[in-house]
Amino acid sequence: MSQLRQLAKRLRIGKLTYRLVHAPRTFLKKCVREGPLNLWLARRGQTAMERAALRLPPAPEPLGADVPCVYFLTGAKFWYQTAFCGHSLRVRAGAPVRIVVIDDGTLRAEHAAALTRVLPGLEVRSADAVVRRLDEHLPASKYPTLRQRRLVYPHLRKLTDVHAGGTGWKLVLDSDMLFFRRPDVLLRWLAAPDRPCHMRDVESAYGYSPALMAELAGAPVPDRVNVGVCGLRSDGIDWDRLEHWCRALAEREGDHYLQEQALTAMLVAGTRCVEAPAAEYVVRPARPETERPTAALHHYVAESKAWYFRFGWRHARTNRGEV
Repeated sequence: MSQLRQLAKRLRIGKLTYRLVHAPRTFLKKCVREGPLNLWLARRGQTAMERAALRLPPAPEPLGADVPCVYFLTGAKFWYQTAFCGHSLRVRAGAPVRIVVIDDGTLRAEHAAALTRVLPGLEVRSADAVVRRLDEHLPASKYPTLRQRRLVYPHLRKLTDVHAGGTGWKLVLDSDMLFFRRPDVLLRWLAAPDRPCHMRDVESAYGYSPALMAELAGAPVPDRVNVGVCGLRSDGIDWDRLEHWCRALAEREGDHYLQEQALTAMLVAGTRCVEAPAAEYVVRPARPETERPTAALHHYVAESKAWYFRFGWRHARTNRGEV
């Protein structure tokens, strides 16, 4: 019980520090880098996008027992982005795709209802169900670092909450992405997965030194792994190694926002992967590409978030790309 109280105290201190120190500092840096007017327009676009998600027409419902499946981790802050990404995938795929949503602990009933309306046949896995599964297959007594880290670092749940106790291949998508054309590479992988799958980043972004990652993984880690799209075999994940890596990375080089991406790169080190071509599956698209999309997929990270909220979703909301 005392350990739980200490953890709760650390969590409160961490949140307070983030709100009073890190969040204002991050916002000021964004203003300098992207411009206050652009950020204001992006904020207006974000509000409009959330309202528009409630008016999206239902995407085609997948029928049949052998329909491929994709997974999203989402919650109160991101449900509308999940709706747009899942909707654009189903519309552009031209083939049935099942969607499973993993509740990050903040998904409310009205969000689940809105997602189910837009994405008929959607499966929602509640936070309580996820924790019960983790207690069975990833108990805190054996995996204390992973269980504690997922509480303060939700990105890690794309590994723990999706894959722990599971079998077979699973494709996890980030919500801040949009499909504009048929994603043939991903559809082929879903039809016959036999190796990991990921996007190619604009640069290697792991937050940790390549030397440390290679030392822990026992092989050089691949360059530029981006986990906006990430296909892994659940029963192929060595959770004992992942527990050790998660702890060792933090002890030797500290916690980092990109740790989940680093851990995934370590999981696929020395493995042949399906890498979605960067020209068609674009990470951090520039403004011209977001205003007139030509790629199959955009992953809106860093400064491209502003173009996502100002332009991207408007092109994705119909099959014809109407604004």
